[in-house]
Amino acid sequence: MTETTPTTLADLAHEIRSKNAGPFWVTMELFMRDADGYRIAADESFLNERTVARLYDVDEEGIQIFRIPSLNVVKISFPRPVSQASLFDRDIHSGQHHVPLAVLPVPDN
Repeated sequence: MTETTPTTLADLAHEIRSKNAGPFWVTMELFMRDADGYRIAADESFLNERTVARLYDVDEEGIQIFRIPSLNVVKISFPRPVSQASLFDRDIHSGQHHVPLAVLPVPDN
């Protein structure tokens, strides 16, 4: 019996990246390869505030999700857990925040 590796958001995207949106916010962008990938990433029953809150251990209420179908892009922003360059900041550029989102398995259709 062969186990199959689940498809992740990264498999459907050109790029998934994260960056600072000022010293107090993180922004992540999902640039999907095509409309089918975008449809999955933009599906509110799959990728929503609750999912992001669980992945990043942040409050659901502070999460903003922007779906841009004309570009096949989903943008997610939320307050940083600690401010940029503070004593407990372990990723000053927020360059690694995208990883949990990138490896998120997509639902089987």
